[in-house]
Amino acid sequence: MSETASAPAPTVEELEAELADRRAHLSTTIDELITRVSPGEIARREVESLRLRLMAKTHTADGELRSDLVAGALGVLSAVLIGSGLIRRYRD
Repeated sequence: MSETASAPAPTVEELEAELADRRAHLSTTIDELITRVSPGEIARREVESLRLRLMAKTHTADGELRSDLVAGALGVLSAVLIGSGLIRRYRD
């Protein structure tokens, strides 16, 4: 039978160092997960996402404001506010 060379068993110091490295990595990972799922962070990401979508819809590729869409949105908003004011006035 031929003997195969196997890697020497790690020393206690090597095992302790590896364990310390893994603990530090696990601690960092847990901290990142806690940050990602915190309500404040989720809200911040959602607000940023909404801001980016709004910018994409209201601005052209070169960054200029799309006045036709903004004017249309303001017109709709005005109609809704005037309509709700009239409804409240006649209901009372």
